[in-house]
Amino acid sequence: MILAAVIAAAVLVAVAALLALVRVERGPSMLDRAVALDALTITLVGAIAIEAFWSRRTETIPILVALSMVGFVGSVTMARFAAKEPEGEGRVRSPEEVAAQARDVDVPRGERRGEQRGGPRDVDAEDEGGAAR
Repeated sequence: MILAAVIAAAVLVAVAALLALVRVERGPSMLDRAVALDALTITLVGAIAIEAFWSRRTETIPILVALSMVGFVGSVTMARFAAKEPEGEGRVRSPEEVAAQARDVDVPRGERRGEQRGGPRDVDAEDEGGAAR
């Protein structure tokens, strides 16, 4: 019974590793390859865990922990470098700043900061959301 479970787990880990290798090769983007390498690291941890279970050795636990940490740190690092931040966005903005930027994006270009095409903007004609009636 245990032999069948170990064989089934090994086959599933091998299929997962093969599929991860295919994704690493085909891509199409860098992030797809990064996720596939993370999946490959996970399958390697799984294969080592299966071998440790089968041989009843506990010496491989530090290897499992180290590989898991390398996979996690690698994934976080790739995600951090893949994130594209606009210039000057290295700080956390307040909810008011986020709302002001959203309002600026929603307002047509010529109508920002009290300017309309026909002249100054009528402040009394605005509702609470900031849009003209």
